[in-house]
Amino acid sequence: MSFAELDKLETGAHLPLGAHWDGNGVNFALVAPNATAVTLCVFDETGEKEVKRYQLPAAQEGIWHGYLPDAGPGLVYGYRLDGPYHPEAGHRYNTAKVLLDPYARRVIGSYGGQDDFRDDSPADTADIALKGQVIHEEYDWEGVTSPVIAPADMIIYEAHVKGITKLHPDVPEELRGSYAGLAHPAMLDYLAGLGITSIELLPVQARGDESRLLQMGLSNYWGYSTIGFFAPENRYWSGRPGTTPVSEFRDMVKALHSRGIEVLLDVVYNHTVEGGTGGAALSFRGIDNLMYYHLPPENLAEYVNWSGCGNCLNLGNPRVLQMVMDSLRYWVEEMHVDGFRFDLAPVLARDKEAYSTQSHFFAAIMQDPVLSRVKKIAEPWDLGPSGYQLGYFPPGWMEWNDAYRDTVRAFWLHQWPTLGEFTTRVAGSSDIFRHDGRLPASSINFITAHDGFTLQDLVSYNHKHNEANGEDNRDGCNKNHSWNCGVEGPATGERVNALRLRYKRAMMATLLLSQGTPMILAGDELGHSQRGNNNAYCQDNEITWLNWENADKTFMTFVRDVIRLRKQYKALGNDQWAEETVTHGDTAAIRWLSPSGGEITGSAWNNKSNYCMGAMIRVSSGEARRCLIMLNASAQDVVFRLPGGRWQIEMDSGGEIGKGAVLEFQALLEPYTILLAISR
Repeated sequence: MSFAELDKLETGAHLPLGAHWDGNGVNFALVAPNATAVTLCVFDETGEKEVKRYQLPAAQEGIWHGYLPDAGPGLVYGYRLDGPYHPEAGHRYNTAKVLLDPYARRVIGSYGGQDDFRDDSPADTADIALKGQVIHEEYDWEGVTSPVIAPADMIIYEAHVKGITKLHPDVPEELRGSYAGLAHPAMLDYLAGLGITSIELLPVQARGDESRLLQMGLSNYWGYSTIGFFAPENRYWSGRPGTTPVSEFRDMVKALHSRGIEVLLDVVYNHTVEGGTGGAALSFRGIDNLMYYHLPPENLAEYVNWSGCGNCLNLGNPRVLQMVMDSLRYWVEEMHVDGFRFDLAPVLARDKEAYSTQSHFFAAIMQDPVLSRVKKIAEPWDLGPSGYQLGYFPPGWMEWNDAYRDTVRAFWLHQWPTLGEFTTRVAGSSDIFRHDGRLPASSINFITAHDGFTLQDLVSYNHKHNEANGEDNRDGCNKNHSWNCGVEGPATGERVNALRLRYKRAMMATLLLSQGTPMILAGDELGHSQRGNNNAYCQDNEITWLNWENADKTFMTFVRDVIRLRKQYKALGNDQWAEETVTHGDTAAIRWLSPSGGEITGSAWNNKSNYCMGAMIRVSSGEARRCLIMLNASAQDVVFRLPGGRWQIEMDSGGEIGKGAVLEFQALLEPYTILLAISR
C-alpha cells in the first residue's frame, strides 16, 4: 500500500521539528500551540496540485505531529491550520491558506504578491502557495574543512551571489548568477588572488518579494525578505541536472574552503516577508501569529515594526528562539558556513521591548557549543527604542562600525573631522569597543557596503539618484559625506577622473591599514558604479551586477597589493590596543607624528587646519623595524620630516614615489595621498 492510499497518519514523534525521512517514511512535526487542528497537505511534484490531506493525529507540548509511512525525499507538502480568526486576540487562522513549514529544507514555488494571500481572504491558495519539499541528501565534503582564520586576520568581502558573477565573461553563461558560478575556478582564482579571507554573502535563505515591488516589476534583490530560514534561495541555483539548491550551495562552500576562504552569511531573523497588517499569510502568520511576531500588547491586531518592514519576529518566545537557533546550527553543521552577519541585530535582543545584552538570544548563543565558536557580526541598529547600539554587543561579537565609515569619508572628502576623531577610528575605535575585554577586531571597519554608495559613486555623486526604485527618490540615505569632484556622475575630463582615483586609493588604503577588521564591498576594486543609486535593494539588473568587462584593472591591482601588505606586516592589523602593545623599554607601539617630525600633542589634535599626519608602528614586539604611515588629506603638497634612519616605500597611493624607493630626512606628500614606508 502506498502512502496515497492511507486514510490517516500514524502518530509519529514530536521531535525533531520539520519533515524528516527515516528510511521508511516521513515524520512531520509543527509547532502551533494555539491551533485547534493541523492538516498535512500533500502535493504533486510541481507543487500545484493538492493530491491528499491528512490530519496530524497528535499534539504534544504545543507540537502537532504525524508519521507518513512509505513517503520519502522529494515529497512536496504544506499545512492548513484550524483555529480562531480573531486578530484582536492575535490569532489569524484561515484553513483556506496552505502554509509553508518554517523548517522546510527546500521551498517549492514563488510568492506572486496576490491578494489571495491576505489572511482575511476566503480564496484557497493551494495552487499558488509556497510549499516545502522533504530533503535527505548525503554529501561528501571530501575532507575539506573550514579554514581557521583569527578575527584579527580577517579581510571581509561583501558580495551578492548573483551580482558577482552574472556578467563575468570567464564564468560559463549557464552558471552565471548561481552558487555554482561563485564556485567556478575563475572566481576562486580571483578571490584568492585578491587576498580576501572571508566572503560575506547577502541573504541566501529562501525569500519572497514584497507585493509592492512585484507590482512595479521589481524584486527584493538584496534578499532582506526571508520566508524560509532553513532553505537556500532557489533563484541562485543553476538548475544543472544531478544537483539541487542544497547540494550546489554545499559545493560552493566546499570550493571556497578549499581555497582558504571562509563563508559568512547575512541573515535576517528580525522580520519576514509576510509584512504587517494586510500582509500575506505564507507561513508564520497562519501557523501561530501570536507566537511568532511581536504584537503591541494594547492592540494585538497590529504589529510592532522595529524592523521598518512591517513586523518583527519575537525571539523572546522560546519556540521562536528555538527555530532561530536550529536554523543557525543547520547552516553551520549541515552547510558548513563559518559565521553570520545579523541584520538589524538589536531586534533579536528585544525579549519584550528594551534591548538587553542579557536577552535570551545572547544567552542562547553564548552557551551553544556550536554557535559560540563561529563568527558573529552585528548590524548594531534598528528602528526600536534606543535603536542605535554600536559598541553595546557582548564580548565575542563584531559590529559594523558606521562611525568609522562616516569619519573616514568626511576626513578625506570634506576635511571636517579633527585628527583626534580620525585617529581614534583608524586605531580601532577604543572609545566604542574597549570594554569587557573586547579588542580592535570587534570593529568591522568599512567605507562602503551594499547599503549606500559604491566607492566609485562616493567620489562621483553629491546626491543620491534612486529614481529607478519607484519611490520618487525619497528612499535611501541623504547623508552620504560624498563629493563628486566637480561633476555629477560620469566624467570625461582627465582632471576629474584623476582626482576621483586619488581619493579612492587613499580611502581604500586607509581602510586596509586601519586597526580593526576591514570589509570591502565587492566591485569597489573594479570601479563598479550603481549610477548614483544608494539604495539599490530592488535592482536586479546591470545597476548591481558587477561589470567585469570594464573593470579598472590598475585599481584592482592596487587593492590586491595593499591587502598583501596588511598580511605581510601584522602590526597593521594588530588586535591589541596600542598602549598595551609595547616593546622592550616600554616604547609605545604607535606614535602619532606631525609633519614637522614631532609627536602630535595638545590642541593640535583638535586643530581644524591639520589634515596631515603620520603613524609610526612597531612591526612586532622586540623588533626594531617600524612601519610609517603618512597621509595628507589637504589640497596642498606637504613636506613630511621623516624619523631618523632610512625608509623604504612600500606603497604610495598617489603613485608618484615608486615602490622600493628609499628616503631619508623627508618625504613630499602630494594632496590626498597616503604612504606606507618600512624602516631599513
